[in-house]
Amino acid sequence: MIRVLLADDQALVRGAFAVLVNSADDMEVVAEAGTGEEAVTLTTDLRPDVVLMDIRMPSTDGIEATRQIVADGASSGSRVLILTTFEADTNVLRGLRAGACGFLPKDTRPDVLLDAIRTVAAGESLLSPGATKAVITRALSRPDLPAPERLASLTARELEVLRLIAVGRSNQEIADELIVSPLTVKTHVARILAKLGVRDRVHLVIAAYEAGLT
Repeated sequence: MIRVLLADDQALVRGAFAVLVNSADDMEVVAEAGTGEEAVTLTTDLRPDVVLMDIRMPSTDGIEATRQIVADGASSGSRVLILTTFEADTNVLRGLRAGACGFLPKDTRPDVLLDAIRTVAAGESLLSPGATKAVITRALSRPDLPAPERLASLTARELEVLRLIAVGRSNQEIADELIVSPLTVKTHVARILAKLGVRDRVHLVIAAYEAGLT
């Protein structure tokens, strides 16, 4: 079972997410938090697999709570998926830098959200299309990104995988589209990261954008 902690300052929102999560056979809600402080404390105590984290909460916001969870050795195994109505570029980058593994809008379809929880629990990361655009807008000028010509080292299939990553596809979605196994996709992603010398999917998105793959 995937153990999920819900962190949102609105009880009705938490209740709706709880019903959705508990309706899935492979996951359960283990606790709910109404503030960032509660989210950090409950994550440390219960060590859920995934924390669904809102950004706008009283006192300690979701991004600071994420930073504390990731920095704490006792709770660092819990992966944070941020859900918010605010996909501003600054929020996305702050959340990713704090250690969040995913970023989705609250109006995400229920089935997509459940799949996102599974993706994050499995150790992968994901960005919604809106969050992807925000990262690109904010980060294109960063000097540590791979130059477009470095994509020449990629095979045709790796370029295809990179293009799908750039439009926000998860590994499972890429596997479905290319008719291969998720493990094959994961291997392709690892090779692309190694060839381009970057550490995460965010940099892959930007590299694809710079190279004109999207």
